[in-house]
Amino acid sequence: MTATLNAAATSARTAPAAPARRRLGVGGVIRRVVLIVFGLLWLMPVYLLIANAAKTSDQYGSVGVWQPVGLGGLVENMKQAWNVGQLGDGLLSTAIYSIVSPALAVIIGAAAGYAIVALRLRHGFAWFVVIFSATVVPLQMILMPLFRWSVQLELYDKRIGMIIVYTVLTIPFAAFVMRNFFSGIAREIFEAAGVDGASPMRIFWRIYLPMSISALAAVFVLQATLIWNDLLIGLTLTRSDDVRPVMTALVAMKSTYGGSTMQVVLAGGLLVSLPTVVLFLLTQRTFTKGMALGQF
Repeated sequence: MTATLNAAATSARTAPAAPARRRLGVGGVIRRVVLIVFGLLWLMPVYLLIANAAKTSDQYGSVGVWQPVGLGGLVENMKQAWNVGQLGDGLLSTAIYSIVSPALAVIIGAAAGYAIVALRLRHGFAWFVVIFSATVVPLQMILMPLFRWSVQLELYDKRIGMIIVYTVLTIPFAAFVMRNFFSGIAREIFEAAGVDGASPMRIFWRIYLPMSISALAAVFVLQATLIWNDLLIGLTLTRSDDVRPVMTALVAMKSTYGGSTMQVVLAGGLLVSLPTVVLFLLTQRTFTKGMALGQF
């Protein structure tokens, strides 16, 4: 008798949920189909890059761009791109720029956001508008002033000059995100820490920054990727192999007066893109959380 009652209760609990599961299943199928379609569209350029970077010199001109030939020539093309294109120096320089500049930018941007929100800086919104207005001007319009500035200050073709430029260019976005993030922190936290005797600087370093690790990481990843993929700044402010970014070195592999073959250049492009992919995969969870909390 008890077993019968339990079975009836179980079926009564599960019966109404069946239509909901069916509706959820249809919606889930639709979402998966849409995501698969968009995923395939996004992967098409990646497929073309890998398929053509793996071709030999004989295959590149005679085989269609969509036709795969295996991965037999990929490693050899990467080796040739590394040796001929001198990508090693470019990778080292770009790694320095992509680590130091975003790190400085997120700290300075967080300090600006903290001063505007927590310290209630006088005319704080006006200062925020001034800082963020730097993103309104297209980068192409400031290339010539940047070039003249770097020459006058003897920072042209120097790593320290590149670090300064990249830091200045990435601060406005960092300040924008961190101001939005700090606006979501209760004012009572700042006031309670002040009552306990903590100075504003101590509150910033010991409370606000640890609470914003996810947002800081998200901004860092975005800005590091932006710097890694930069071409215009490298072309304008550098000329030496040990200073220019890797994208500039990659472009130099294919010149009007000869240079590497196209499949070698494509293999070099695939090679220099791997670090950013690895960075995103390693920080994917923190990046996603930071995007949600930072209110991008």
